[in-house]
Amino acid sequence: MTFINPKTDYAFKKIFGSSESKDILISFLNAMIYDGNPTIADLEIIDPNLPPKVEGLKDTYLDVKAKLIDGRLVIIEMQVLNVESFGKRVLYNAAKTYAFQLQKGEGYRMLKPVIALTLTDFEMFANSARLISRFVYKEVTSNLPYTDNNIELVFVELPKFTKEVDQLETLADKWIYFMKYARTITDVPPVMDSVPEIHQAFGIANQVNLTLDELADIERREMFIYDQQGAIIQAVQAEKLAIARQLLDRLDDATISQTTGLSIEDVRNLRSEV
Repeated sequence: MTFINPKTDYAFKKIFGSSESKDILISFLNAMIYDGNPTIADLEIIDPNLPPKVEGLKDTYLDVKAKLIDGRLVIIEMQVLNVESFGKRVLYNAAKTYAFQLQKGEGYRMLKPVIALTLTDFEMFANSARLISRFVYKEVTSNLPYTDNNIELVFVELPKFTKEVDQLETLADKWIYFMKYARTITDVPPVMDSVPEIHQAFGIANQVNLTLDELADIERREMFIYDQQGAIIQAVQAEKLAIARQLLDRLDDATISQTTGLSIEDVRNLRSEV
């Protein structure tokens, strides 16, 4: 079997946000947000796109949006490229979702909490080893939680997940493995297939169930992502080389290598060009 890449926006929405995805999304959110506990009993998958209610305000485009049975909202985004100001975009989308719950004349007591779940295919917090990070408002000195902590940001950084298939234990392990490796495997591991919702997700992701137009669209999206990743890598490398050139007459090769992240060989090649 061949599976589509669940990290592309089209595939992510098809797996987690389509009409037959409710049980899949409940299992996924329980795993990512509630440590695998069956906290979410039911939810409604709703239109994730938020047109601006105020003229001139930016549109908000999300991958999946759901309303839980208790009224709280969950917005979910899978982000492959580490674009500029991405962290601000996450906060903006969460704040906008929270603010625009109210209809004219409704009081603030009608506001329900918003959880913004973001999966990244890059390291968002390089100084932290945590795979799943959660952020809420707290007092800076005492760490006292804010009275109404109604916006929560949850990040899952896929590069920090390093478990092999025989090491999968928790429901979160299995879902993150699915997100990271579904595109590269040809058979569903028994340890994952035993979870009905993951079995269903693999069924949706199976390319044999897709039309030729769907497959062509997914391939175009993947090629675009690969091209953008390549461009980002080239830009980062160019910046490192520019910094290294400025240090050639001040530091030795080893120190320049350590400072810029370039290899010793790269630094020596730069010296030979001078």
